[in-house]
Amino acid sequence: MNVYQTLLDRRSHGRLHMTLLDPDKQAAGEAGRIAAEAAKSGTDAIMIGGSTGVTQEKVDATVLAIKASAKVPTILFPASAANLSRHADALYFMSLLNSRDPRLIVGEQRRAAPVVKAWGLETIPMAYLVVEPGMRAGEVGRADPIPRSDAEAAVGYALAAQLLGMKLVYLEAGSGAPEPVPSAMIAAVRAAIDIPLVVGGGIRTAEAAGAVARAGADIVVTGTVVERAKDGETLRRIIASVKAV
Repeated sequence: MNVYQTLLDRRSHGRLHMTLLDPDKQAAGEAGRIAAEAAKSGTDAIMIGGSTGVTQEKVDATVLAIKASAKVPTILFPASAANLSRHADALYFMSLLNSRDPRLIVGEQRRAAPVVKAWGLETIPMAYLVVEPGMRAGEVGRADPIPRSDAEAAVGYALAAQLLGMKLVYLEAGSGAPEPVPSAMIAAVRAAIDIPLVVGGGIRTAEAAGAVARAGADIVVTGTVVERAKDGETLRRIIASVKAV
């Protein structure tokens, strides 16, 4: 399965939703249960990753549990080269372009590359851009968050990513952010680039998810709300709102 092409094919029929699960936030079996519910509700892929506390053992167990429970692609969303799993369907080979630390721009990627090649894991090159407030992702990534009012800076980073050959741009407000990335910034980036735009962070309601999709996000990611809402109804409403755009 070529995951990136699958996503492009699905995007040709509408906006996409992805569910982000942190292997450090729940046991593998619970992650599998949540993933099954998300897949039933229409999510297009499960992203696996977290900023802290994640080990390869946790990632392996979580990926295997999800693959046993949900028939949607599993995509690694790693904080470092130590958070990989050969069992996933694909890997966001991502660079935090607005980090102050070269390790997060290319250092971890250099460490991971030989392992990823040996495993034959599909890579999806992605620019990861932290937007204010950034939350824990910004702290761990030593980012200079893009100001919420500076759409021009976001456009510059996104265009640079496209010209560098990356296949996705991800605007990240941070897990638990008070608000999502501003709609004006999403719209400006979407108008400037030709590759898919992913937006996550601070999306807690169906209304917020729909607004992000209408602003121009090709893929809307929710994570914290999925882990906290155990009944699944909130996630169903969020996915339905994204798909309705």
